[in-house]
Amino acid sequence: MDLLQNVAQWAWIGWLVLMLIFLVIEMLTLDLTFLMLSIGGLAGLGSDLLGAPLWLQVILAAAVAAVLLLALRPPLLKRLHRSSDSSPSNVDALLGLEGRVLATVSTFAGQVKLANGDIWTARSDGRGEIEPGTPVRVARIDGATAYVRPRPEELPE
Repeated sequence: MDLLQNVAQWAWIGWLVLMLIFLVIEMLTLDLTFLMLSIGGLAGLGSDLLGAPLWLQVILAAAVAAVLLLALRPPLLKRLHRSSDSSPSNVDALLGLEGRVLATVSTFAGQVKLANGDIWTARSDGRGEIEPGTPVRVARIDGATAYVRPRPEELPE
């Protein structure tokens, strides 16, 4: 019984250490999960300072953390990520980009100038040879080679 009284008497130190650990982990993960757990620890610390028994402190800390995780964290994450740029970049930005053939494009070689001004080594995407000046669209990228096909409105009938 003496050990339990000592633990209850010094519980506030445990709550502070737990909160600090959770805050450090939160700074490393930036996921808001450990922030909510740390606030739950703050509720446990507050109930300890008000003289609540240890079992009640643990229940209050867990309840506050659970409510925050379920009710507050999702809208905060949604608000945090709402301004993230969803436009494609790198290779994804080139897919579907239009351009013009500079040197005859076959299944083995060729060269195109894309609408963004880049000149790429190109290959035909299984449609035979494409003559210089033909408008094309990028179908896929493999390494430093653009696989192109004639634009649909330019296909011979």
